[in-house]
Amino acid sequence: MAVLQGWRAARVTPLGELHTPPRMTAALLRLTVQVVLVASLWHGLYAATGTTAGLTKDQAVTYAVLAVLATRIRELDQYAGRDTVLQHMHFGTIIYWYLRPLPPQRYYALRALGEQLYGLVWVLAGYVICLAAGVVEPPKSAAVAGVFAVSAFLGQWVLYYVMLAIDQLCFWTLRNGAAMLILIFAQNLLSGVYAPLWFFPDWFITMSGFLPFQATLSVPLSLYVGRIELSDAGPQLAVQAAWVVALALLTRLLWRRAARRVISQGG
Repeated sequence: MAVLQGWRAARVTPLGELHTPPRMTAALLRLTVQVVLVASLWHGLYAATGTTAGLTKDQAVTYAVLAVLATRIRELDQYAGRDTVLQHMHFGTIIYWYLRPLPPQRYYALRALGEQLYGLVWVLAGYVICLAAGVVEPPKSAAVAGVFAVSAFLGQWVLYYVMLAIDQLCFWTLRNGAAMLILIFAQNLLSGVYAPLWFFPDWFITMSGFLPFQATLSVPLSLYVGRIELSDAGPQLAVQAAWVVALALLTRLLWRRAARRVISQGG
């Protein structure tokens, strides 16, 4: 029974897209346009230079395209199914998360796992196509590929907890759509989605080093393109693992506190 409940929870959001072909077509078109535009942008930026901020043109294009592909892992539309924490808090339906046999934290985790696995299929398909088309470079060696895979796994784990913490804020702020958008923008900016962090001022890089965001994406992609050498991979992986532990403890505490704020009338 528990396995069946977990399977159903994991496919909640993916099924919402799989059963709506226009949404899949729109997602494919949007991802294709993003990859083409980002690759064109970085090719244009490097048209008159060889190396900038320690990156060659091929490294920069590879980083940027992989960053775009990586966003697809957690890009499923939960709003269409009215299954976001923000919506449940607004409509008072969050109470049903606490009335089910499946605890809310487990339901949230299983649903996120399903989304990430579904998104990973998109990423791998896009990566193979971009690799075959010469848009991105392959990893320099098998060792680099292995370390990147471990770092990417830890990065997605950190991202899960970051997004969970952002959602958990809804239990205290209730109507915080604007704040959620700001936090998600900060996550994308500080993790290196929009541009590699090395292009930012030194104070910005130093500040981001004290936050978990760059552990989600910047570190794995830096290892992939060679900006972080294999000899320096150990400390970076340790930092990512430390963020996983720290955020796991924080979000566990927030789940306990959040349960005290849920009443039978919702909200």
